[in-house]
Amino acid sequence: MEPLAAFEDGRALAQAIVDTVREPLLVLDKELRVVAASRSFYETFQADRQETQGRLLYTLGDGQWDIPALRTLLEKVVPEHSVMDDYEVEHEFPNIGRRTMLLNARTVISEKSANTALLLAIEDISERRAHERELEQLLRQKELLLEEMRHRIANSLQIIASILLLKARSVQSDETRSHLQDAHKRVMSVAAVQQHLQASGHGEPIAVGPYLSKLCATLAASMIGETRPVSLETEVSGGTVVSSEAVSIGLIVIESVINALKHAFPQTKTDGRIVVAYDASKSGWTLSIADNGVGKPHEGAADATSGLGTSIVQALAKELDASVDFVSDKHGTTVTIKHAATIPTLSPVTECSANNVAAPSP
Repeated sequence: MEPLAAFEDGRALAQAIVDTVREPLLVLDKELRVVAASRSFYETFQADRQETQGRLLYTLGDGQWDIPALRTLLEKVVPEHSVMDDYEVEHEFPNIGRRTMLLNARTVISEKSANTALLLAIEDISERRAHERELEQLLRQKELLLEEMRHRIANSLQIIASILLLKARSVQSDETRSHLQDAHKRVMSVAAVQQHLQASGHGEPIAVGPYLSKLCATLAASMIGETRPVSLETEVSGGTVVSSEAVSIGLIVIESVINALKHAFPQTKTDGRIVVAYDASKSGWTLSIADNGVGKPHEGAADATSGLGTSIVQALAKELDASVDFVSDKHGTTVTIKHAATIPTLSPVTECSANNVAAPSP
């Protein structure tokens, strides 16, 4: 108890507190001499009690505590503010090696005398920082591997698409050519989704408005171009989704647009229009792809709501735990996907694709 004799009030309690705390703790006088130290201080820093108490902090352990950052804290920061939390210091100690420490300091003024004391708590966070560095390194390695994988996937998709296109141009059968062209479009659509998701960032929520706008612009350029009188527009009220949902939503849009371009607009129609709409609310979201094409076909013609594209849309909607509704009449076809879930809502956005697309009226 003797080291705290100068502080007559509560000295036994004070010494007990110092010895009880788990983290290293020093009690310093106004000259920065050690008045008391906790057991954990002696154990952590392999210090000797007899060589510690009563000595200047900077002379402990042959000067190993003469740390510039610690001097700044004790001589400048604490006197001005009386309190300091989480002041990080890194130092190489002769016996225990490099340590990263968080320092917390408090100035204590005695009510019965002019004595002041400084409480200095030292938290050794070396292992935590080592784990953080290891985690950062693993994350960097993961990002490099993911980037390499994305690059390989993109190249592979381009190669597959090129092979399909070459085969489609070389076959004699119109039916086979049509199937190969459909396969080519689907491979390119998957590549488009992958490209847009990669540009949106990894692990971040995907803003649906910009995502669908860019995707539809790509579809308009690659599948419509300037040779067909069909516009492709987006109407999005806002919302974000996770990347896995964004993939399914993007593929649903692509399949529905492919289906509409294939079945809804005969060569004689000159004012074709496809609208991709997305609306998010607290109760969920609704995605619709509507066209003003020929709608339900006449007897004997191919049904736009019963082919491979429709089956793919239904399978993707099932992955999203969403319902699918197809409506087709003389005014066109509408595919509606509804998902009952809470989606964060963004400010209203109305986007439009490139090329021959006119912005929808507000």
